[in-house]
Amino acid sequence: MKITSALLFLSLALSVSVFAQQSPTASSPDAACGPLEVQFDAHASAGQPPSQPEPGKALVYVIEDFRKAPGEFGNPTIRVGADGQWEGAIRANSYIFFSVDPGEHHLCTSWQSSWKRLSKLASFSHLTAEAGNTYYFRARITYSSYGNGAATMNLDLLPVDVDEGRYLVASDRMSDWHPTK
Repeated sequence: MKITSALLFLSLALSVSVFAQQSPTASSPDAACGPLEVQFDAHASAGQPPSQPEPGKALVYVIEDFRKAPGEFGNPTIRVGADGQWEGAIRANSYIFFSVDPGEHHLCTSWQSSWKRLSKLASFSHLTAEAGNTYYFRARITYSSYGNGAATMNLDLLPVDVDEGRYLVASDRMSDWHPTK
């Protein structure tokens, strides 16, 4: 009886330990984004995207859509994450692409800013990827100006039709990004 109780306790303790080490759940806010302390330097540059996904993978594009706001907002840097890690950053109506395995994925965009109210802006989407397919998402920043000089900013991450996605990629430049120290 003591051995059975000890084995039951050990089994329960190990399962709790394994559960505690797992990645954030899909309902967790950080299930899609990377660590918030990671910052990027990004700019639009010349480059050629791949014509098709790697064998056994799907290809994901995230294209920034922001027509410059008046004043201090300039060209924001938007971090792009998938499944809890950053894939890179976009800025100045650029795009990034990355490969994913087939299956369910959780995507995130997050406005990188020294302004606290803007750095809280994030948007999320999900994707069930199939090998050989290409998926397009638009990271759109919109704003509403008020007569007193104030503005409300919004960040959305939405899937777009493959034809529109191809058009957006052909219309914009690829993002050249790297983490800052």
